[in-house]
Amino acid sequence: MSSPSTQAMNKLIRQHPLQRLSSPSRGFSAAVHAAGLASFAYSYNYLVANPNHINQAYGWHFQYLTIIGLTLATATFALGLAADVTLSRRLFAAKNVLSVCSAPMEVLVSVLYWGLRAVDPELVVPKELELPVAADLGFHLAPSALLLLDILLLSPPWTVTALPSVALSVAIAFAYWFWIELCYGYNGFYPYPLFEVLDRTQRVGLFTASALIMAANTMILKWLHGRVNGQVGNTRSERPGRVN
Repeated sequence: MSSPSTQAMNKLIRQHPLQRLSSPSRGFSAAVHAAGLASFAYSYNYLVANPNHINQAYGWHFQYLTIIGLTLATATFALGLAADVTLSRRLFAAKNVLSVCSAPMEVLVSVLYWGLRAVDPELVVPKELELPVAADLGFHLAPSALLLLDILLLSPPWTVTALPSVALSVAIAFAYWFWIELCYGYNGFYPYPLFEVLDRTQRVGLFTASALIMAANTMILKWLHGRVNGQVGNTRSERPGRVN
């Protein structure tokens, strides 16, 4: 029969004290990650089953920030499910580190897409590429909602601070700008119609604003985790996934 101190230590190993539900686990956590991967697989299948000129273009659908974000979300949930199946703390920690990038990016995708769509749908999707509702939600809402569920219920608190989050967001935004300009050089068109409307200076402004929004998303998600799960002491010296 184990002592109370041993039982408490085992609980800490299984679950961070500022984490709502047990994860990794073969129960609810595994179900969430499996459902997420099924949703993401549906979205990828849609791209293959409904080909258009983007399928033959340089960069394929990875010209879209939406698909880059979807890929990061898929990698995050794949690590999460692998951690659930194996109960590996290393895989769990890797999932939490990756979510610091994937979750703010997916929230950015949702905010920009639905915000611009409310102004004019053809700023983000040409009429000939209009998506059915199920596919549209799968690409532009489900990943951010599922990652939010993972962060708030199945993850320890993030330890990233404002300055690193801004630096990471700026690096991602301008790496994406370089990538789409490279694709434009081969294809002669931009993936989003909005980019055709803006001149170079305005595109710089758009990418800078997007980087700042993504950094703000990181801080907001960190704050939300604290509101849902509580905050005890100073966690800035912790690593994502660390439990002691």
